[in-house]
Amino acid sequence: MVDDRTAAYAAGIYEIARGEGVEARVESELFQIARAFESNPELRSTLTDQALPLERRQAIISDLIGTRAADTTVNVLDLLVANGRIGELGEIAAAMADHAAASSQKQIAVVRSAIALDDNTVERLAAALQKATGKAVEVRVVVDESVMGGLVATVGDTVIDGTIASKLDQMRASLATR
Repeated sequence: MVDDRTAAYAAGIYEIARGEGVEARVESELFQIARAFESNPELRSTLTDQALPLERRQAIISDLIGTRAADTTVNVLDLLVANGRIGELGEIAAAMADHAAASSQKQIAVVRSAIALDDNTVERLAAALQKATGKAVEVRVVVDESVMGGLVATVGDTVIDGTIASKLDQMRASLATR
């Protein structure tokens, strides 16, 4: 559940990005940066360290992202660092994606896979998830090496586990009841 401040940040960021015509880019960049932030404890620790001067933490963002991201994305990250909210980047990025999806009458499907998926596979997956859930979906792929074969898709509260491990567990349970 998203708290009110996180929702407010997400809505504000979305509206600013929409006003600048870069909402899709900023949403995508924040999602990707949040995943990198979550998977790098040293980066997370450094950017959330209040003992480190604000200018230094913002310089780290500038050094890492440089001109590869939209100015709006860099400004958002600087704002989150300045306000001591960078530790909530993942939640804010997810809430922004939900806000953007709701604005376009879609739901976000977060798909975890051990490998990156090509565009054709993502399109087929979006169509299959739309058919399975009855809702228009926008797929966000997260590369997660702990997923061994197959995919795990989360659409809202619905989790569809198509991994080999879950299929093996289902077979074990089926055999155990026989």
